[in-house]
Amino acid sequence: MTTLGKVALGMMGRLRPKPALGDAPSTIALPPVEPRGGLPLMEALALRRSSREFAPDALPLPLLSLLLWAAFGVNRPEGGRTAPSAINAQEVDVYVALPTGAYRYDAAAHALQLVAGSDLRRVTGYQDFVDEAPLDLVYVADYTRMRMVPSGTRESYSYAAAGAIAQNVYLFAAANGLATVIRAWIDRNAIADALGLGHDEQVLLSQTVGYPKA
Repeated sequence: MTTLGKVALGMMGRLRPKPALGDAPSTIALPPVEPRGGLPLMEALALRRSSREFAPDALPLPLLSLLLWAAFGVNRPEGGRTAPSAINAQEVDVYVALPTGAYRYDAAAHALQLVAGSDLRRVTGYQDFVDEAPLDLVYVADYTRMRMVPSGTRESYSYAAAGAIAQNVYLFAAANGLATVIRAWIDRNAIADALGLGHDEQVLLSQTVGYPKA
């Protein structure tokens, strides 16, 4: 679908997911992570960039496992994560939009939990390339986890946390030959409806990830 078509549907409140391609398992157990490999940090920083051209090839499950762990996985026995959050609220949930369905990343179990049995990629951004890229990440703030944070600052704190997660993804992509781009021009209401989010949850940003287009 073209960008203008998506914008028009969004203005009418009619931007909807596509049917899923194939059956979606309720849980996808991700392979264990060995936190090594990729490029050194300074080389990854030199290669970090936004890309808007993606090959349609799916990421192998071991690579997806590493990507999600790098984004916001558990990296300490006490439950600490790879990205910071205010008072360690860990309020940002990472959702993964795949052709087979939309999943929430369960960092503690290192698994994907099905939340919608449809292809949300069309909904996760107005740009036309998001329809065919292999996956989109959606960052959602759950404000019920931020009771100790003043209500007036919860949104800004959550955006800061999501930005840290997105940068982790950028560096992982640079270190592993992937392409990615963060996106704020999104239909947040359409995404929230498709994911079945509650009133205390807010869609923050989306991020497309995949192999670079040849």
